[in-house]
Amino acid sequence: MTSTATELGTDTRDQRAESVLTAAAATREAIADLEVQQLIQACDWVALHPGEEVDTSIEFGMRDLQIAGDGAPTIDEAAVAEFALAVGRTTDSGRNLLGDAVELRHRLPRLWARVINGEVAVWKARKVAQATTSLPADAAAVVDQRLAWCAHRCSFAEIERQVEKARAEHDPDAAEERRVAALEKRRFDIDLDHATPDGLVHVEGELDLADALALEEQIKATAAELDVDLPLDVRRSMAAGLLGTSDTEGGQVREVVVYAHTRPGHASVDVDNTRSSVTPEHLKDWCQAAGTKVTVRPVIDLNAELSTDCYEPTELMKEQIGLRDRQCCFPGCTRPARRCDSEHQVPWPEGPTASSNLAPACRTHHRLKTFAGWDYQRVAGVGFVWTTPMGRTYVSPFVTDVPADDTDLPAEPDRPDEPFLRHTP
Repeated sequence: MTSTATELGTDTRDQRAESVLTAAAATREAIADLEVQQLIQACDWVALHPGEEVDTSIEFGMRDLQIAGDGAPTIDEAAVAEFALAVGRTTDSGRNLLGDAVELRHRLPRLWARVINGEVAVWKARKVAQATTSLPADAAAVVDQRLAWCAHRCSFAEIERQVEKARAEHDPDAAEERRVAALEKRRFDIDLDHATPDGLVHVEGELDLADALALEEQIKATAAELDVDLPLDVRRSMAAGLLGTSDTEGGQVREVVVYAHTRPGHASVDVDNTRSSVTPEHLKDWCQAAGTKVTVRPVIDLNAELSTDCYEPTELMKEQIGLRDRQCCFPGCTRPARRCDSEHQVPWPEGPTASSNLAPACRTHHRLKTFAGWDYQRVAGVGFVWTTPMGRTYVSPFVTDVPADDTDLPAEPDRPDEPFLRHTP
């Protein structure tokens, strides 16, 4: 009986396992079909909102956008954000999806046909489209001819090789310009916008070899002079922070500018020119560290109602709005408030230049509000509730709505790439 029961149990598990795999495969196939449908819908949306020839002279106003290569349709800029929100994307991500779809349909017809037939995955086809956007039409046609039949299995390196080969054949001047431009890929990025709660910041870059060797020697030498009881990686990090901080007397000086203010339930310290907060204890460590100059700006009451009779808010008001709202108020946009315009919810002069009537909006989304029929309301306990020209509503939650007790924090969302919500009044 035991042997028979075991055999029956094994058979049952095998049947269930087969059922799960069959269902999973069917789901994957359905997802692939839906991705193709969304690509078609993106093309349909562009066709419904055609743009004219792109006018780059327009500085502040809605304009037509070239979202794919030469010869492909353009789109009315105001239509991009509406589509992006509907499909759960940021404005930039939505524009990229629309551009890839148009590039495939109008400049890579062979590859487009294979995508529609389910023979090439949408993500792989989009990689090709992104690579060919900068090519002239005849060069894009050559890439389409060479890659369409094997796109389902070719590597990213092969895609790049065929694109650059077509560029050299059909646009040699551009190929040389890109070679020269490649020399400008050197960079050094300090990601101040995403400091950790512990006050750590990610740094990366690409340097000329000679510069890299010189930097390595300087960091190595400085790290050797620091406390040997600290781990080497920690000393190297500290040495990098001390670069270029010598004062007129040859000593090491670094300056940190902070804003100190209170939030409901706890104290926080905001570091100037970043979107990060550190603990009061961390600030105390900085103040006690040799060679560190800490400047504490006056306390700003984030709930105070500041106002001016002018259209332009005062510098203190800009600081208050930036500290209060942290980033662009449009759903899904994470551009730091310090890089945004101060947007009047009720247009000036009908609406005052006052704290309660101002919100940070990046230039793209400021234009949507001013010229394209978008509107928003600041709703306490909810966020910025935006209404599109078609009457659909979306929420951009307040960044600073953090419970005093960390245990009350909401669970991580199922879709971390979808930072906005449909709103039901």
